[in-house]
Amino acid sequence: MKNYKLVIFDWDGTIMDSVSKIVNCMRESALVCGLVAPSDEAIKNIIGLSLEHAVATLFPDNANLYADLIAEYKHQFKHVDVTPSPLFDDVPDTLANLKAKGVILAVATGKSRVGLERLLDETKLGHNFAATRTSDDAQSKPSPEMLLQLLNELDINASEALMIGDTKIDMAMAQAAHIDRVGVTMGVHNETQLNEYEPIATVGSYQQLSTLLLD
Repeated sequence: MKNYKLVIFDWDGTIMDSVSKIVNCMRESALVCGLVAPSDEAIKNIIGLSLEHAVATLFPDNANLYADLIAEYKHQFKHVDVTPSPLFDDVPDTLANLKAKGVILAVATGKSRVGLERLLDETKLGHNFAATRTSDDAQSKPSPEMLLQLLNELDINASEALMIGDTKIDMAMAQAAHIDRVGVTMGVHNETQLNEYEPIATVGSYQQLSTLLLD
């Protein structure tokens, strides 16, 4: 494994075990808005997109309800749904060890800026990251814009960066930015699906990720 100067993490399904919460909130939002709830699999496949792109993908025939769906989803996520969303095991130690090694850390997520900042504060992880990008700051994944902005801000070449993510959307974004990528299988997509985008590795835990990056 080469020594990367910058490691960029996705959030949902990569740092935080939040896939079930997202699925539940999107399902309930559809029902509240009088729509048939999409399948769990369909909802999982939009994780990583901006919320605007997510509802457009899931409900292509209901553009008149997009604003209501987005507002209801945010309400469900923040105030109603109580599905636990813990950090994956060993996340804090892995981030701390990478930072101690001199690796610059960043986040590229489909979450909103407000949502990410709230979670960075709640999880006490914010101090680890030199820069972050959300769906409010750049085009939605799988556009490479988030990653290109991070490279520019941090003055890092694409060849010196690594993207960590759990979805095909993350892998496609990194591929489009010509950034090496590692898939994690704790979130949405499995190893076979992630391998479609030629990651340098796929791992099933932070213990494995730490061994890959730090040993």
